[in-house]
Amino acid sequence: MTVAVFDDYPEPMNSAKRAHQASLKLGIAKGVDRSRAVLAMAQGLERSFDDILEANTLDLEASREMAIPELILDWLKLTPTRLETTVEILQRLGELSDPLRRVRTAEYQQEDSQSYSHLMPLGVIGFIYEAFPDLGAIAAGLCIKTGNSIILKGSTEASHSNAAIADVIQNAIAEVGLPLGCIELITAEHGASIRDLVVQDQYLNLVIPYGRSSLVQQVVRQATCPVLKSAMGNCYLYWSVNGSLEMVRWMIIDSHESEPDPVNAIEKVLIHRQALPSSLAVLWNTLKDKGFEIRGDAELVEAFPQLQLAKEGEWGSAYLTKTVAFKLVDSLEVAIACINQHSSGHADCIVTESYQESRQFALGVNSASTYINASPRFSRNPSRGDSVFLGMSNQKGHRRGFISLETLTTVKHIIQGNGRF
Repeated sequence: MTVAVFDDYPEPMNSAKRAHQASLKLGIAKGVDRSRAVLAMAQGLERSFDDILEANTLDLEASREMAIPELILDWLKLTPTRLETTVEILQRLGELSDPLRRVRTAEYQQEDSQSYSHLMPLGVIGFIYEAFPDLGAIAAGLCIKTGNSIILKGSTEASHSNAAIADVIQNAIAEVGLPLGCIELITAEHGASIRDLVVQDQYLNLVIPYGRSSLVQQVVRQATCPVLKSAMGNCYLYWSVNGSLEMVRWMIIDSHESEPDPVNAIEKVLIHRQALPSSLAVLWNTLKDKGFEIRGDAELVEAFPQLQLAKEGEWGSAYLTKTVAFKLVDSLEVAIACINQHSSGHADCIVTESYQESRQFALGVNSASTYINASPRFSRNPSRGDSVFLGMSNQKGHRRGFISLETLTTVKHIIQGNGRF
């Protein structure tokens, strides 16, 4: 992520102040007004495809001249289909029921009073994202729906695209009467570094970094306000000795179908030592036919010289491409220990016909979610349920797993007395 560093530049503080003031009004706005704003954002984007795609073309041309990696170019490139998906997500968000002020019974009750709780907005959320210009609109939609102001800081590679999208959604919320400052954009022209934004803890209530691990770790190191880490790639699969070859093949291929960001892509496969060599050859040939690059540990490379050796450091890092590394293990216990040591910790899988193994795996793997004979493929707009997801978090604390509407809320406890004292 390319950023300039001028730590004394006041724009991040000004944006944070405006967003904070707007959040005080947005937090008490009616749910119907917040929904109208999100729907207006969807309509605005739908009318502005040509302008956004033109801005995106400028970003792509400049990035190619700067020799930006192909991975980032894939994340950066907008298409009519990607924009249509963004519009569909915003439309769905606008139609969902209001997530705020739902009454929940408190787990405790004080004497001579009644206690209950509400879901309330967090306040101001900073979203720092690498390429993915469409995610700025989706994150803004999630924040407006939950009564939060948002400060967008994208990478310089996507500066024109981010500005075009921000202009559309800012005009949309203004048209429906929401306060200015609900959506702030910090551009490259402001000359602000990531640190300038993430130290505004007087105004920011949460920062969400989205991109490669290096970006996430940079934000975690520099932030003085709470950070919700997102995770991408380096998901593990354990193939039990009684697991189905076809299930393994399908899960690996399907997990990589989430585009443009392979959030839950299976990149490492642990194989029980008793697996049949013929099954391995069939699986690898199928994956190669699908465009995958196959790697293996030293033991597998010795037995199958056609494999490329996976270096030691690769087991703990994400490829974020159609690359899968395989490793032999002696048991489920060894597989669980390996996953807990090296996995990104947000989505790990097992293929087995044993209920006992599936339970041991689900309880033993220290990840936000585990998948048993099921593809971990990520979808922002799943066809089932009433949820829209921004990404996945692998941290313990504020929220873990899917980053949803409820993730962007907090709990307020209310104690109603009966007049006695």
